[in-house]
Amino acid sequence: MSDFGFSKKLRLLGAADYQPVFKNARYKVSCQYILILAVTSTVARPRLGLVIAKKNIAKAVQRNRVKRIFRESFRHNQRLLPALDIVILARSGLGSLSNELVHKNIERLWQELINKTRRSSVTRDQANAG
Repeated sequence: MSDFGFSKKLRLLGAADYQPVFKNARYKVSCQYILILAVTSTVARPRLGLVIAKKNIAKAVQRNRVKRIFRESFRHNQRLLPALDIVILARSGLGSLSNELVHKNIERLWQELINKTRRSSVTRDQANAG
């Protein structure tokens, strides 16, 4: 059960952790309601940060629900993710989606992110070999 925890080691905690992701985002995946930015991490595991603005999701209940879904999804996918610092930004309209639709959107974006990082590492390996 501890494998699915969300300890401080798995979180972006302060502005110093978020800043490199916003300034140097190497990977970007998005849909109408969610944007994921990621950069190679300085630690050996993926870390997650959430930006759920009141402007985009007005009610605290909806913001908290969305954050719970994102954290749960991250916990279940963290073994598949490379060492990245990841920031998830909520876009307008996300709060009105059902839990099922939020889950479907975030799961699809995790797969896109994983695929992008794999393609990038293959391209990098080929460039180093040539």
